[in-house]
Amino acid sequence: MAHSLSARKRVRQNINRRALNRWRLRHMRSAIKDFNEKLLHGTRADATEAFKVCIKTIDRSAQRGVLHRNQAARRKSRLNARLKSKA
Repeated sequence: MAHSLSARKRVRQNINRRALNRWRLRHMRSAIKDFNEKLLHGTRADATEAFKVCIKTIDRSAQRGVLHRNQAARRKSRLNARLKSKA
């Protein structure tokens, strides 16, 4: 258990940041699932709109440090390949 004031503050900050990072990751994954669903069962226009939302959330997650930038690029590339193969 943390004893000093600064260590207690760090514990509080870590809890809040972890919660926010988990929310961002959950939000990104749900956007990807929505894209996959629209790719399989929706129109191409719906899939394109969902793709744009995915890219935006992935970029934001990488910018905030939830994902590594290379992982974000890899995810975007794979989603784009899936969208292109649908056409």
